[in-house]
Amino acid sequence: MRAIRGFAAVLAAMSVVAVAGCSASEDTTDGAAGAGLTKVKYLTAFNAFGREAYAFVAAEKGYFKEQGLDVEIAIGAGSGENMAALASGAADFAPVDSTGYILTKATGKVTGVTAISAVQQKSMVGLMTLEGYGITTPKDLEGKTMGDQEGATTSILFPTYAKLAGIDASKVQITPVNAGELAGALAAKKADVIGQFVVGKPLIEKAAGGKTAVALPFSDVIKDLYGHFLLTSDKIANEQPELATKFNTALLKGLEYSLANPAEAGKILNEAQPETDATVATQELEIMAPYARGDAKTLGVVDADRVKRVLDVLEDAGSVPAGKKPADFVKTEIAPKA
Repeated sequence: MRAIRGFAAVLAAMSVVAVAGCSASEDTTDGAAGAGLTKVKYLTAFNAFGREAYAFVAAEKGYFKEQGLDVEIAIGAGSGENMAALASGAADFAPVDSTGYILTKATGKVTGVTAISAVQQKSMVGLMTLEGYGITTPKDLEGKTMGDQEGATTSILFPTYAKLAGIDASKVQITPVNAGELAGALAAKKADVIGQFVVGKPLIEKAAGGKTAVALPFSDVIKDLYGHFLLTSDKIANEQPELATKFNTALLKGLEYSLANPAEAGKILNEAQPETDATVATQELEIMAPYARGDAKTLGVVDADRVKRVLDVLEDAGSVPAGKKPADFVKTEIAPKA
């Protein structure tokens, strides 16, 4: 299948990620402000979109320092690169789309990493089109062209989504489009629909000159999917679980503040990353809020039974081998408790 081949190509590229020294176990010594703090490196999921603001908020509000951490926030380049960086020791923590992570690890394409919390309780993966393109329901996708980045989780999950939505996946033509060109391709109607996180709606509408974007979230059909998992290395999870717990606590506190104060979080992101649009970031966080919270009373929780249901769906779709268990993917003992 084209999507799977593309995904494999992306994963193959993981091997070229440079291995950098990581200092999660070292204390800073450069100046009183950093004395006694444990240095760690965090990668954003991808770029510095509004959906990433919570890490910058945690830094700005001092939540990391409260936990004794000196955190370097670096810009992530996507799931494959982030997992490679964690596995190699080039980074300590990074959010990765949970489904892409499960598919990657289940098929042995990555080892040495594990999930320790859920940034979003519901998957933000989905499709995006524009009003007037004739797509308002999954059935409308038949006979249309879908643009997506090679190897994207959207393409990999699409056959499962189509099956559960009752549509014929073979009637949807998937054409490769670079991530940075997706919004333009949609606006120019080079594609009828694109793979896109639902929080990308403000950016898509801005690129389309104010036209209304229409989202088809995969979570409407594949109910149990989580959004991003926060990953760390097996080494940290097994040998320094207290470090993982401290990082979880600080990052999720930043997420909680960002969801409650999206406009302020957007400004904090813009100050840290001036190329970002504070207004768009605010809108993204507002859209993300119900996905981050889901039905959980506590941010970040991961339920083993629910992960098992996800594995069952992916196994039934032929995407993961049989016999995989939640513990193969998540350290639930480190994740926040409901």
